Amino acid sequence: MRIIIPMAGWGTRLRPHTLTIPKPMLPIAGKPIVQRLVEDLMKSTNEKIEDIVFIIREDFGKKIEEQLLSIAAGVNTPGHIRYQDVPLGTAHATLCAGDFLKGNIIVAFADTLFKADYKMDTSKDGIIWVQKVDKPEAFGVVKLDANGVITEFVEKPKEFVSDLAIIGIYYFKDGEYLRSEMQYLLDNGIQQKGEYWLTDAMENMKRKGTQFYKGEVDEWLDCGNKDATVFTNQRVLEFLSNEKLVHPSAVVESSTIIHPCFIDEGVVIKNAVVGPHVSIGKNSVVENCVLKNSIVQTGTTLKNKLIANSMIGNNVKLEGRFDDLSIGDHNTISE
Repeated sequence: MRIIIPMAGWGTRLRPHTLTIPKPMLPIAGKPIVQRLVEDLMKSTNEKIEDIVFIIREDFGKKIEEQLLSIAAGVNTPGHIRYQDVPLGTAHATLCAGDFLKGNIIVAFADTLFKADYKMDTSKDGIIWVQKVDKPEAFGVVKLDANGVITEFVEKPKEFVSDLAIIGIYYFKDGEYLRSEMQYLLDNGIQQKGEYWLTDAMENMKRKGTQFYKGEVDEWLDCGNKDATVFTNQRVLEFLSNEKLVHPSAVVESSTIIHPCFIDEGVVIKNAVVGPHVSIGKNSVVENCVLKNSIVQTGTTLKNKLIANSMIGNNVKLEGRFDDLSIGDHNTISE
């Protein structure tokens, strides 16, 4: 089995955090989004993963490529880099994996995490992972028959047809067959809004007799914008609450840590209240602060601040001040 991870977008909705690194490399509880995705996918199958292929833009640079290959090596699997420099849709991105599209494959788009107690049945033609959502009109959804076989793919339905949203993770028993159907789209210019869609290839496969089944997850965690990413960090920390998330080298002086929190190597926390749901990257300093429900990346210094529901990047220096006040009776002041 092979894992194909298309991740060639920078993630413009998360700017300025994605001005220097692509969205899948942003940290969630101390690990890049794409690393957590890879580790979760490895748990979802009993099959041996032979290769992991990352589809990226060439201008991501060698440092990002090295990090991705290191993620694959961390799960004892060969990693490979392929490029998609023109954003022409999900089928085009997947097709960039080339000769790795053979045998059993998983295709997983690297802007989502999930929680599932699920082992995929590799005897099936295909599995599409879905999650029930409150507003299906914002997603691609699937309809099922009585046996759980997918009968229809509907992109952002204006009227209710299903509340099972496609989360962007797929299993295909026959990677060569998928490759030929995606190539057919490109060869014949079959596009939607100027893009080649994976769902169109799957629709052709379904018409020819391929049976796709749903693989439902317990929780789908989006990383599409700042608030969603902070919430995903919160939920992942809760999933990991039984693990040791404070590095032994971290210095905590005259401070309170309200778990769950992730505190990385070389972090210094003084005279502060940190947590719950805070992740702090390597060699950052938090002093005289109250910090909760936030992500702080590496080498950042925070002093004299009250911070909540925030994302703070690498090598930031953010310092507030203490007010010297004289306030009389019966005043109301808000900031």
